[in-house]
Amino acid sequence: MKAARILDLPHLVFLDPSFAGLADGISPAIPEEITASRLLVDEREDPLAVAFHTGDEWYATTFLYRRPDLDLLDRCGDGDLEIYQESRRAWAGAVREYYSMALAREVTPALEDLAPDRARKLEALLRTIWDRPGGGDCLDCCCGSGVGSAVIRRMGMQPIAYDNDAALLSRGLAAGRLLPEETMWIDAARAGEYLDPVPRGIAVMAGEINTFTAGMWEEILGQFLQLVGDAVITVGTEAEVQRIRDWTGAGSEVLVRGNDRDTFYDRWVCQVSSRH
Repeated sequence: MKAARILDLPHLVFLDPSFAGLADGISPAIPEEITASRLLVDEREDPLAVAFHTGDEWYATTFLYRRPDLDLLDRCGDGDLEIYQESRRAWAGAVREYYSMALAREVTPALEDLAPDRARKLEALLRTIWDRPGGGDCLDCCCGSGVGSAVIRRMGMQPIAYDNDAALLSRGLAAGRLLPEETMWIDAARAGEYLDPVPRGIAVMAGEINTFTAGMWEEILGQFLQLVGDAVITVGTEAEVQRIRDWTGAGSEVLVRGNDRDTFYDRWVCQVSSRH
């Protein structure tokens, strides 16, 4: 486990019960007796996490998405405290890995939902848009079981995938399309609480978007578009893609077109490029 290795520990248990809860601003309850502790700081020496030993176990909580708990830091500082340093990016990947591996252990995977030619068709589409994307992070919004992540990883980009469907995430992790250090189980409408802006992002087969679900999807895709410079969103129908076009801001360039490579999953494509 990367988080334990970063803190030079044989084993580590996070007290926060879920990854999504890391941004709720509430630190978990800490046992009274702390016999040793380790503080992790980032490149700027800002606190990233604290681990502490009590009983026979090392426990940890992280400050990636919440303010550091000063009372907890004071308590840990009163004992045997060691300080470690790691980049914020590496620690974020380690935290994602920890919670994704827990999800894979605890949640039964959904049935396989990937058509045999789905990845090939999606890659052909994305390569017409990003011929030579180079490296860099690429969000996979509402990633499902991870076909988009598998494709953008093959294209040389670094996926950061998120979805609220635990069973689909478990399927993607079991299949290897999703990697634990790249995956988050969160509400996509709150993605900005966990992510910094990145150059590119995809939201493939975003839907179904209808009268009853439009409000939810407007919130999800609005959050997504705030986080990426260049976005590719695919849907199954022209009515859906026209809704998405209407949701894009005035400061964006928008291109809508059909896609004959896939007449079901990615039939319509909306490309959005931010001018900011």
